[in-house]
Amino acid sequence: MTHSFNRYTTVSALDIGSSKICCLIAKISRDNKINIVGYGYNASQGIKNGTITDINKATLSVCNAVESAEQMANERINNVIINVSGEKIKSTIKEATIAINRNRPVNDVDIDKVIEKGTNKINVEGNELIHCLTTGYRLDLGEETKDPHNIYGENLSVRILLGLIPEVQYKNLASVVENAHLEITNKAFSAYVSGLSCLVDDEKDLGATIIDIGGGCTNIATFRNGYPVYFSSIAVGGNNITNDIAWGLTTSATHAERLKTLHGCAFLTSKDKEENINVYPVGEEDDTLIKQVPKSDLINIIAPRVEEMFELINHKLDEHGLRGVSSHRVVLTGGCSQLPGIREVASLILDKQVRLGRPRNNLNLPEKIYSPEFSTAIGLLLFNAIQSEKKPRKILHKTINGNNKFSQILDWLKQSF
Repeated sequence: MTHSFNRYTTVSALDIGSSKICCLIAKISRDNKINIVGYGYNASQGIKNGTITDINKATLSVCNAVESAEQMANERINNVIINVSGEKIKSTIKEATIAINRNRPVNDVDIDKVIEKGTNKINVEGNELIHCLTTGYRLDLGEETKDPHNIYGENLSVRILLGLIPEVQYKNLASVVENAHLEITNKAFSAYVSGLSCLVDDEKDLGATIIDIGGGCTNIATFRNGYPVYFSSIAVGGNNITNDIAWGLTTSATHAERLKTLHGCAFLTSKDKEENINVYPVGEEDDTLIKQVPKSDLINIIAPRVEEMFELINHKLDEHGLRGVSSHRVVLTGGCSQLPGIREVASLILDKQVRLGRPRNNLNLPEKIYSPEFSTAIGLLLFNAIQSEKKPRKILHKTINGNNKFSQILDWLKQSF
């Protein structure tokens, strides 16, 4: 890290995904301008559907990505902001109301008091609290407002969005980062930060859902009135499509990924039956054994999985009351969002306006990372610049590595001496 008397602060973001690990190193100026000075990425191992399955392999993947970024930046990093994803993430809304002095307008004391009352109700037993975000205020149960300062009223209410993930799942993720000799300074859900990097302000205000289609899972975040109001995820992603191709065409996972990239499409056309593609049978290296199959065979494998993905997403939106809201927009991002035809299928099944999202290029991004698959990593840097979450002290002081007995001893010593 740089010293306080320097003009810039070094910030590092680590996107830990099921298909790739990406590390970005950036210099942040005093006016929060971000300049990326180093990046590194590689295929991930030991991670499936956002869950750590092999600590050692996942740690090695992280180390390789971080080392590449450090070499480009010519700087060693010790701290990182990380993303959190997986099929078990969830969100819930807490509300609180306090009486205020009607003879003066709302001030900071009132706002702090109502937020404190809301967060004091929080019980996250068995879960790690990733987000604790105020999503809006109301005076006397009237219209929602982003900023109640200087407004008169008798009662002030707040809505607080909690983002949670099972504690055990987070501990495994934290262990990987710690084994790479890095300290976690902040954390955020993948879809939330992807929304920060891909959505425009009008979309966040009017209502939009960002759908980040990764390798192992698809993460969802809904924004309204400028704030996130819902987090969710499904355990279907680009790797599921690749595995279906490998199984259906009896080829290797590597070749199946190549077929998906070169010839894949989310829906079938009449021309697909007339075009043939080359398929390498699994385990065969002799080019004379290549078989040719109609491209339609490949599309008929991909299309049902894509349709299933959006049917599951539709169910999630229905749970949150957004399925029938035609004005609500959807933005697709993540590596698998680049599959041809996926936007059209999403629009048909979700019955909404859908666009493809990539990081807004207001950071003068290097060409190699100006892509939907880097939306999360870039969003982590933006999250660091704007985040202002107030989490309960009892959760802030909880140890990441689970060494609760040692923490209790330290607390006892502080209180006793």
